[in-house]
Amino acid sequence: MSGQCCPDIFELSDGSFAVVGREATAELDSELPPDASRADYERIVVITRETLIAAKKDIPDA
Repeated sequence: MSGQCCPDIFELSDGSFAVVGREATAELDSELPPDASRADYERIVVITRETLIAAKKDIPDA
């Protein structure tokens, strides 16, 4: 209601997860580890540690 945004992780109806965070593809693309890659249509999104830890309880184990 304050108009402020914050990072979030939420589950979609198909079981996939969506992440709202800071877009950082240009900044971090060259920093990906050798075993990581992304397709042209994918973006690197940064969320805070606190956001991921808070979402952990809502992410199923299987």
